[in-house]
Amino acid sequence: MFGDLMGMMGRIQETQKKVEETKERLNSVLIDEASSDGLLKVTITANRKIKDVVIAEELLNDKDQLQDYLVMVLNNAIERATKTHETELAAVAKDGMPDIPGLDGFK
Repeated sequence: MFGDLMGMMGRIQETQKKVEETKERLNSVLIDEASSDGLLKVTITANRKIKDVVIAEELLNDKDQLQDYLVMVLNNAIERATKTHETELAAVAKDGMPDIPGLDGFK
């Protein structure tokens, strides 16, 4: 009984370590998003940190349009980054979950 418990605790700790390593790796996974006309481009990490914003000169003359573009492109980039982040962490967590009777539906 205690051997099983110790083994399970070891797997949980190993999974926690893998989750932290994955979070660190996601700092280097870049998501590029652009407006449909290419006038605004954003690059963020899978951890949702903005790395770069490229704005076409013509957008600088129209504050309202620039604001609309920023909201649209940033929201799209954040959504993609969030999906990548969640998928990567879920895969690591699923692989490391110990087999606990009755919890099969959570895998």
